[in-house]
Amino acid sequence: MASAGSQDGPRQARALVLARHAKLWLVPSILCGLLAVVLSLLYMGGILNPTGHLHRLPIALVNADQGPPPPGRTESLGARLTREIVAGTPGSTVDWRQVDQAEAMDQLSTGKVYGALLVPKAFTADVAVLTTGRATERPTLTVLTNPGLGSLGSSLASQITQSAAHQASLALGKELTAAAPPAGPAGSGSGTGTSATARLLLADPLAVTTRVGHPIGTHSGLGLSAFYYTLLAVLTGFIGGNIIHNGVDTALGYSDSELGPWHTRRPTVPITRTQTLLLKMVMTAGIMLLTTTLVMLCSVTVLGMDAPHQALLWVFAYCASLAVGLGVQAINAAFGGIGQLVSMFVFIALALPSSGATIPLQAVPGFYRFLSVFEPMRQLSDGIRAILFFDARADAGLARGWTMIAVGVVLALAFGFGMTRYYDRKGLHRWTPQPSE
Repeated sequence: MASAGSQDGPRQARALVLARHAKLWLVPSILCGLLAVVLSLLYMGGILNPTGHLHRLPIALVNADQGPPPPGRTESLGARLTREIVAGTPGSTVDWRQVDQAEAMDQLSTGKVYGALLVPKAFTADVAVLTTGRATERPTLTVLTNPGLGSLGSSLASQITQSAAHQASLALGKELTAAAPPAGPAGSGSGTGTSATARLLLADPLAVTTRVGHPIGTHSGLGLSAFYYTLLAVLTGFIGGNIIHNGVDTALGYSDSELGPWHTRRPTVPITRTQTLLLKMVMTAGIMLLTTTLVMLCSVTVLGMDAPHQALLWVFAYCASLAVGLGVQAINAAFGGIGQLVSMFVFIALALPSSGATIPLQAVPGFYRFLSVFEPMRQLSDGIRAILFFDARADAGLARGWTMIAVGVVLALAFGFGMTRYYDRKGLHRWTPQPSE
């Protein structure tokens, strides 16, 4: 009599029995643990202490004071104030760019500075009025923000400039109070001396007002729409590239297809690695046309995102997605089974914290600033930010974005086809002829 095992085929393994084998756990546990450690350190290490890692955040400093120097001085109060602000701030944390007002506005409109502090034209004269007791309001310093560079970067610059202005006001107040004549006897009516109210005004003589230096649209996510649109371009290229990679391998019979309970294996098509990569890259170029169009339709048409240069935005986003997709195909072709993990680190894990799109690169540790030199998301986010917020100016990051897209495409083609041709010449074919029966 045949046994039950022979009638039903090989005896089926049991999950709980297999789970007792330590070797089965070893490699997945090590890899998953390493992944958790590396991703935690990468992502959390870049965001936890932006003020503590501040490194030369660029802020414009404008002295528009045209008043003559006070008696006994060789420079106007505006010149003295700006000099003391620069001297009172560690040079390692803030890069004060002393420019005129026109240049400050230009740097705001190209995203070169995160904010600005303006000293008004009549600053010296307005301060002089304070000492006469006839002043009706305090001289005002103006803080300009740049929301196009992101809410956090603009907020950091605003806090720094407001703090610097307040410290400068207190320092000036000490000098004015010391130079003011003492208060006259209460009720003497002599008109001499400085009243208590006037001395209070002199103690903190400067007002600070904040306004937007370079406005952006109300449907811009407080300056974050550029980052998320960049993320969409990168993710469609990354995920789309991997979908195409797996789909082509399935269609050509090099991997199984499983959909729920259904499993199929297509006949293997004899094809070289180079021709396989060419097929995947051609399909990537075609499918990215669809995904880029759908992203724009959903973001701009359906959700109403502010996008003043839509045609240019579409072209740039398509080229960005294409560069990422071609890079994914090249890495997968070179590294095989671990290619998707490698490309995930290149285009996502290392790219996000070094993009400078949510937290300024000047407020992250130096390791991330190093990554930002070549990681693609920083270059792409600068380009999309320039298109959305800075009138598509080349010097606002768009030129660098185009340059890095071109470099990325060339590297992907050279690396991908270089590796596949090498494998083909060595006879390392994916297709193995089956013996005839």
